[in-house]
Amino acid sequence: MSNLRTVPPDFAADTVAAIDGLLASIKTDQHVAVPLAIESGSRAWGFPSPNSDYDCRFVYVRRIDDYLSPWQQRDVIETPLVGDLDVNGWDIGKAIKLMIKGNAVITEWLRSPIVYTGDVGFRDGFLALANRIANAELIARHYLHLGERQRHTYFGDGKDVPLKKIFYALRPAATLRWMRMHPGHVIAPMHFPTLMAECEPSLDVATFVTDLMQLKAATRELGTAPLPSPIAGFIDGEFAMARERLTDIDASIPDIAREDAAAFFRDTLRRFG
Repeated sequence: MSNLRTVPPDFAADTVAAIDGLLASIKTDQHVAVPLAIESGSRAWGFPSPNSDYDCRFVYVRRIDDYLSPWQQRDVIETPLVGDLDVNGWDIGKAIKLMIKGNAVITEWLRSPIVYTGDVGFRDGFLALANRIANAELIARHYLHLGERQRHTYFGDGKDVPLKKIFYALRPAATLRWMRMHPGHVIAPMHFPTLMAECEPSLDVATFVTDLMQLKAATRELGTAPLPSPIAGFIDGEFAMARERLTDIDASIPDIAREDAAAFFRDTLRRFG
């Protein structure tokens, strides 16, 4: 296996060691291969707080004989939350099926800039598969629903908003803008500063985001404040445009996409199962 590993030097050494140990135990105890384990959440997005959790996510592959049994095992592996450590993963079959249905979680994992362990061929092959068969409209709808849920949960009543929650509506809005500005491309950058730079927001939006990221990096709690009108306009404008264009989506999966996904699944089992 051609190893990938990109762990920032400022990550807590004992936490990284705990993640490595937990992944090793999962492989041994569950009889699985782990061709990709990455950091998700705010650390990978590029706007962590000093007390942000470590959110390790992984894709695993069981032994071939396990897939040939009438008693299929669970398609997730979850570990107990311990302190600031959150580690869980998806079976390769689950990851493929959710991706082809428009769930953007796995495509974000594939673009994570922080990798604990990974096989270059697997990661790049999965990315290539996603670029070939993922439905851009379904991916966009994922981000629209995610962003609107955050918008209504935290910013719906016109009162002061928790500042750190702004990112959770802003990131989907920026992703929708990026996809609108890059037609034909399915997978937006996961790293939020890169995403914002490539979607070319107005100067007041870019300045606010930069200042808030710097504050979040230095402060455990940001407090509350009114939602700035340029940010509200950016978020609501992108959501409105997405709602308008994401009507009557064809969610059917073409046979050629199913065949392509099945071929990748079989090749992955041959390599790692």
